[in-house]
Amino acid sequence: MEEKPNIKNAQELIIGALKDKACNKQKVYKLTFSAFETLKKVLREIATELSEEMSKIDTNVEIKYESTGTFEARLKFSGDVLVFNMHTNIFNFQDDHYIFKTSYVQEDQSRSYCGMIQIFNFLADSFKYNRIQDVGYLVGRIFINKDKHYFVEGKRQLGFLYNDFEESLLDKSKLKAIVESAILYSIEFDLLVPPYDEVKQLTLAEKIEQIGSMAIKTGKRLGFRFQADNDGK
Repeated sequence: MEEKPNIKNAQELIIGALKDKACNKQKVYKLTFSAFETLKKVLREIATELSEEMSKIDTNVEIKYESTGTFEARLKFSGDVLVFNMHTNIFNFQDDHYIFKTSYVQEDQSRSYCGMIQIFNFLADSFKYNRIQDVGYLVGRIFINKDKHYFVEGKRQLGFLYNDFEESLLDKSKLKAIVESAILYSIEFDLLVPPYDEVKQLTLAEKIEQIGSMAIKTGKRLGFRFQADNDGK
């Protein structure tokens, strides 16, 4: 005779799993959202401070903060825009990720679950002229766990200054340092002319699309190989 499933045991397992994971993820989400709200304040303050200083040097260099929604904010400085985006989901990492080698995570596996804030670098003209085909580049992403510990994956300084997950606690000053590193990287990350062979042909359809919309696809490394880990940038 076939055994009936033990409904009570199944419910206990479900409740246990929800307690272990769902509650943890809710806590991580709330902390990440709070960090993003603080990040918006940091961006506003940086924009005000830099704008005041640049107005003494060159009034043509615009520095501007803009909140574009609950989970997105932008910082424009001259020809660049940094787009900060908070992902609404909570993430874990592949088994070979370095955080699993730390005693901090080995002591409590729930510490590996993180919220994520991404930082993209776009050309300011991409937004100004509505060039929807233009390319932006991920320059960094901030990961935050239930204990408010954090680390950053990113380009240059963003990739090695903020990776002590075991000891680093995220606060307003750390967020400001991360933003400033992202600004410096973006300023140094120049717009290069793409290889000739990549742009030597243009279809009539592409030309028609360009009329009135300036829809020429543009990006800082368009036509060049852009590799996150070892391109020297």
